[in-house]
Amino acid sequence: MDDTALMSTDSRTMAHGAPTSGTAVKTLVVVFATAVGEYLLRYGADLGYKTLLVEPQRARVAATDVTVLTGVPADLGEHADLVVTDHHRPELGALVQSALRSNARWIGVMGNPRHPPPHVPALRALGVPESDIARVHRPIGLNIGSRTPPEIAIATLAGLIADRNGKPGGFEF
Repeated sequence: MDDTALMSTDSRTMAHGAPTSGTAVKTLVVVFATAVGEYLLRYGADLGYKTLLVEPQRARVAATDVTVLTGVPADLGEHADLVVTDHHRPELGALVQSALRSNARWIGVMGNPRHPPPHVPALRALGVPESDIARVHRPIGLNIGSRTPPEIAIATLAGLIADRNGKPGGFEF
């Protein structure tokens, strides 16, 4: 008996790359044009996400085939994941506040967990309620010791996939 006889039709279909029916369109919104953001957009598209880049300063965007917006759309949809890739930008508070007003499924801000999260004071200064601030994930991604932009993007996307599927990530099943 070969291995395929042991798998259901759905398992074989998924394992061999055919899309499954009934899957909602996932959207990945990358906020700020950064090196990590470029990899998130590239790898996110490979994973089946509709990808969007939010960059208020258009001069920072190199030629791209990704949709580029200057602000966070209010109608992202409940299957949207939003990742802020630069926590030093002056637009941080306003863009995260806009993300919180949207119906995005998940919102996260990159940053070293050993440093205070700069989005918190920025949101407080805008009068955002603590309950909304608590919806923002930080740190983001799986702890795989990533250091380079591609590794950080992989860890971030793996964390989003785990969260979307209700799994903790890692090697525990």
